[in-house]
Amino acid sequence: MTQSSQNEPTNPDELRHRVERTRHELGATLESLAAKTDVKARAQEKAAELKGHAVELKGHAVELKEQAGARATHLSEQARGKAAEAAHALEEKVPAPVKDKAAAAAGQVRTRAGQAEQLWQDKAPEPVRDHRKAVIGLAAAAAAAALAFVLLRHGRK
Repeated sequence: MTQSSQNEPTNPDELRHRVERTRHELGATLESLAAKTDVKARAQEKAAELKGHAVELKGHAVELKEQAGARATHLSEQARGKAAEAAHALEEKVPAPVKDKAAAAAGQVRTRAGQAEQLWQDKAPEPVRDHRKAVIGLAAAAAAAALAFVLLRHGRK
């Protein structure tokens, strides 16, 4: 006689239960395999997932942009404040006679620049006059540099 093993069912109800459980497991396995072979559905799922990530990244980018803008505004305000403080400190340190000389020099520069502009309009050929803005800008920059040099040099003495 053969002995029955412990894994074998002993009664018909247990056998039916095991068959039903095996059918259920087999069905789940087949559904899983079918889902893996459905390329279109998998592609759509992946696309939806990537779209969700893109939306998250876009939101994060907008947030970073807003933070950067706020930081830039803050730094700009700080720079303006420090520039105003430096100008005020420089103005306090520059003696009145130097300020007067600088103001007179600036007035002379403005007068000479006006005269140069008029002379330019009267004497320069038309194609050359079209470049007058560049020349005036250079003259103004040179005058400002000379003024800054005089102020700095006098401040060192």
